[in-house]
Formats: sequence, structure tokens, C-alpha cells
Amino acid sequence: MELIDQHTKRIMEGCKERARDAGLSFSDETLEYIVSNRDLLELTPKNMIPTMYDYWVHDVEVMRERGRYELYPDNPFETVINTRPAISFYNDNNPDWLNVMIFYHVLAHIDFFQNNLYFRHTWDFDFTAQALADKRLIAQLRSRYGRWVDYVIEFSLSIDNLVDYHGLLGDLHRPRQIKASSRIDYYFDIFLQQIRKVRTREYLDEIDRYNACVREAGELCEQAFFADTVKKYPEFEALYQKHVASRPKRDDDLMLFLLEHSEFLNREENKWMQSVLHVVRNTSLYFQPQIRTKIMNEGWASYWHEELFLTDDRIRGHEINFARVNAFVTALPRVGLNPYAIGLRLFRHIEEKADRGQLDWDYQKLRDRHQRAGFDRNTGRGKETIFLVRENLSDFLFINQFVDQDFIDRYRLFVSEKRLNEERMVWEYRVGSRRAEDYRRMLLDSLYHPPRIRIDASSSDNGTLKLVHVFEGRPLVQEYIHGTMIGIEYLWGGPVELETHEMAPAPPSRSGEPAEPKWIRVRYRMQQRQLKREELDAA
Repeated sequence: MELIDQHTKRIMEGCKERARDAGLSFSDETLEYIVSNRDLLELTPKNMIPTMYDYWVHDVEVMRERGRYELYPDNPFETVINTRPAISFYNDNNPDWLNVMIFYHVLAHIDFFQNNLYFRHTWDFDFTAQALADKRLIAQLRSRYGRWVDYVIEFSLSIDNLVDYHGLLGDLHRPRQIKASSRIDYYFDIFLQQIRKVRTREYLDEIDRYNACVREAGELCEQAFFADTVKKYPEFEALYQKHVASRPKRDDDLMLFLLEHSEFLNREENKWMQSVLHVVRNTSLYFQPQIRTKIMNEGWASYWHEELFLTDDRIRGHEINFARVNAFVTALPRVGLNPYAIGLRLFRHIEEKADRGQLDWDYQKLRDRHQRAGFDRNTGRGKETIFLVRENLSDFLFINQFVDQDFIDRYRLFVSEKRLNEERMVWEYRVGSRRAEDYRRMLLDSLYHPPRIRIDASSSDNGTLKLVHVFEGRPLVQEYIHGTMIGIEYLWGGPVELETHEMAPAPPSRSGEPAEPKWIRVRYRMQQRQLKREELDAA
């Protein structure tokens, strides 16, 4: 691994100038390294972070990648690390014309990292330096505690998706002037609505009383407001203090809850485990936005490498080579999903519709196909719109808002179905649906969607940690429940209960049609590494 030479660096600086002229925004300092295929294979298990802490699973994945590479030799053209300064790696056998294309792709990634609001908590964070410090810490702990460090890493990784990433973003993006205290939040959100169950008129009167108090008393409003409230509801203060004592800071962040409330982890001899949990949790929070913006990020980079490469006079004579490589990267498969292809086409679709004013309600309400096809207000707002999309959305919002029937029809997209041909004993694929709703649902189902596990601290007793899976129509993966709950029990230092939903066995249907799924509530209890399952009432 070595820095690119001065000739290649000059190519990169030229790409930066052209990218900025086109509207991209990124920091001046970047680092570019040339790496071999072997380097890329070894970096893959560590998410391309060379300073990531060592873990035995990484070694196993390196062996697997080497075996796969021997059978199917291919490697990514580049990879980018969202850190300060941004670092990118390039294959050691790229020609200059290909580097121009790749540099534009990389610069668009950096622009996305440094401007998309879902990356807000990483904007001033040198992750590679922090990862190096974490690596040294893990190495020191491993030299002292041996294999127990790997056990704690494994237990922590089993719940590293149970971090309150959106809570972190909410704290960062909430305007200072509208921050309300937890007492105000409790009064309006819980006390009035759930405990007192006041009528709508009375609830609105309380909002008016609070707003009037803010106008009259300013910073002293809360004290004056609750002085009158306690006279009306004498039980309020006691209920609020009970709520504060029983409720964790973030009841969706299991890792943070264990760090703050586990008596086992807070024993003097076990405090080193907290350091390991902090490393795993912070690493997970760093990667959360990259996981949640994969389609947008790759689509944005593909859009700009195509847009800027074709107008770059330095690549004349290599248009055919570019077309071949670009088609390989952004091809739209008939079966399966290519995030580069979907993201690129959706950004172009948004740009074209915004240029013609077709994102406005006047267009959306039209039902006549010919009127829709001829609708063109020539607003010229396409570029402005895609930059706003790049700044504010994640994959979920990107897909849910912009994948419409026009997009499906233009690119001839469809949802495929697989069925067994019993005569020939082969699987056959066919077009299942060309409706935008079905294709949108397929894309949304493919996105990262960790379970929401709520900590029920108010009902925990006898040292038992009670967890509730907020059921959203998707059951937990059965094969992971046992191992994950063993890890949670170890980190908690006591029994753990998990309440979730599972599909009940359906009786055979006389009509031959699949029966409607029926869900039942179940409770798992892990105690002394023994898992018990209990069925509760039907959902």
C-alpha cells in the first residue's frame, strides 16, 4: 500500500476542479493510496478500514475471500473511507482514463458523505485515527484477558444493530430554540394523553396556556407553568419522578442501557468490558448511515462519474472503453437488484421530472396519460432538486417518495416470481407484477431494517432484564435468538426475557389457497444459558 504518484495526483486535482465547477462540495484534503488485490482481500472483512481492531472472524473471511478470488478473480475499482481527511484506495493496475472515471466516482462519494444529513455525526470525526486507538486498546486488553476479550466482542457484535441511531441524529438536528425539557415532554405526551386521558379541547387549552406562559415569562416559563399545574394535578410530580427513575435515557439503545445499568459490567473487575462495548457501539454508529444510504450513495456517485467523465477533454479516444466499464457497473439486471443502477436511474428520473415541473401537485393529480406525457413547465430545477435530495433523504425516503409508475414504465421494471417446473424439474422466473406499488415494496423489503427492541425497565424485577420486540410484521430470525440472548445474559449478569411475535402453525386449507398468517405472542427466557419458550395470547 502506497500513496499515488505525482502524475496520478495531478489527474485527481484536475478532477476536483471540474467537480467543484459542477456543484459538488467537499474538503480540499484527500488521501489516495494504491493497493494490490491482496490488500483489498484483507481489507474487505474490516469494511475497508485498515486500522480496524483485529478479530478472529476477520481472518476466516479473508480465507473465504481468497478462495472466492481464485475461482472468480475480480475486485472493486475503488473504495472510500468517510474520515478526516477522506481516504480512498485504488487498484494498482488502473490506466489513466479509468482513474479519471474512478476519481469522479470517489469525489461524488465524498460529497455525499460530507453533505447528507444522515452522516451529521461523522462530519468532524477522524474515524481511522479513532479506529487505530481502538485497535491498540483491544490488543492491550487481549494480552491481559486473553480469549475473554473475543467473547465480549462476539456478544457485543450480536446486538450492535440495537443502537439508537435516530435518537443520536435527533439530538444533533433539533434546533436549540425548540428544545423542551423532559418534564414538558412527559406532561404533554404521557401524563395528559395516557394517564389523565383528557379530551382534545382540554389538551389544546393546555397547549395555549403553555404558549402564553412562554410569551410572558420567557426562560422562567416552566417554573410558573408547573406551579399552576401541580395545583390542578397534585399527583403529577410524583408520577414524573417515578417515570424518570424507571425509564432509561434511550429505551431503544440496548448497548447503551447495558453500559449504564448492568451491575455486572460496572463491577471493578469487569469495567474493561465496557471499553469493548464502547468500541463496538461507536463503530456501529459510524457505519449506520452508510448502510441506510447505499442506493442513494452509489447512485449519486454513478450519476456524477458519468456526467463529468463525458465532458472531460482528457479522456478523448477512450469513450468506448468507458462505455464498456460503465455498462458493467450500472447495468440493470432483469432479476436481482443493482444499487448503482437503481440509484443512477432514479436520480436521473428525479432530475428530468423536476426540470419539467412534474414533481408538483398539478402534475400528480392528472390521470390522463396523454396530458401527463405532454406536461412540461420547463422549470429548469432538476439539478437543484437532486442536490436537495442528496442532502436530506435516506434510501427509504428516496425509494418511497420517487419510485412511481412513470419510473417503472420508463425502465421496464418488474417484480419477478420464481416457480418450480415439475415436468422439467427446473426453477423458472416470470414477470409477477409491473405495478409501482409492488416494485417499491420489493425495494423497501431489501433495505436494512434492524428490529426495534424496547427495554421495559418499568416492569423489570428480580434482576431480570425485560425486552419487548416492537412487532412490525416481521418475525425475529429464529436461529439467532439463542446465541444472542446468551450474550445479553452474560453482559447483563442475570436472567433476560424477550417478548416477541411468531407465526402460529396454520391448519391445511381446503381451498388450496395459502392460509392467512396468524401471529402469537411468545416469551423467551434465558437463565443460566438455558432458553425457555412460553406462548402467550394470540396477536
